[in-house]
Amino acid sequence: MVIDGRQISAKILEILKTEISQFSFQPVFCDVLVGDDQPSAQYVQMKARAAERIGMKFRPANFSSDIPKQQLIDEIKNISREPNLCGLIVQLPLPKSLPRQEILDAVAEPIDVDCMSSASLADFYRGDIRFVPPTAAAIMKILESLDLDLSAKQFLVVGQGELVGKPVTFLLRRKNFQVNIADISTKNTEQLLKGADVIISAAGKGGLITGNKIKPGAVVIDAGTSEQDGGIVGDADFTSVASVAGYVSPVPGGVGPVTVAMLLNNVVKAAKNKFIDKNGKI
Repeated sequence: MVIDGRQISAKILEILKTEISQFSFQPVFCDVLVGDDQPSAQYVQMKARAAERIGMKFRPANFSSDIPKQQLIDEIKNISREPNLCGLIVQLPLPKSLPRQEILDAVAEPIDVDCMSSASLADFYRGDIRFVPPTAAAIMKILESLDLDLSAKQFLVVGQGELVGKPVTFLLRRKNFQVNIADISTKNTEQLLKGADVIISAAGKGGLITGNKIKPGAVVIDAGTSEQDGGIVGDADFTSVASVAGYVSPVPGGVGPVTVAMLLNNVVKAAKNKFIDKNGKI
């Protein structure tokens, strides 16, 4: 069965729209874009449309690629002080001239809805979870939507990047699932693939997983993206994997739309944390 990420996303966004309609203010979400990378600009616009569709105000913040580091940090801190600002993220990748983590660390924890600052990540891995990184949250939401008993299943997370693989591994182990990991140094990846009931891949390597490498009936959540022939593909060779898997998420249309919804879910959480009063009203 093909997992319809757009349908899952639509349900989440509808719930968020209802919640926002009951607020006494309009939460503001800002996505900082540095430079003129077109895929990044398109992704920002997609998030802006989703935010506005559910009643948030989108606050654009575009800067040239040659902006000095300190000026960008100051701009981020100034935006953070704007009234009703409930979520701010820095669109990646940043120009190579800018120190990535130092820029991400300029985002204050209460509005760090991407969970990318050093402080936010330290809290997350300590179990003091204010926000879940959106792609990892999306994967967990997709698994939940399948309504399967996964308690005795063997998981494999392919890739251990900071954005997806590492946090989703942490979340799965917190639920006491049996989790193996595979990264670039793993020698027995094919053996692990064949033995896994649930595969979550975020390696960013097109065609890495094919139908003949997986267990029949396996669940394959494809969170990897890479460019191929002018388009975006996932880690899984969709046609061959779909003929063997019990469930598979496509790229695009799988994890991506749910990630946007879970990002905006974090903004709504931030709004509640920021504005809820002692009577429990917002």
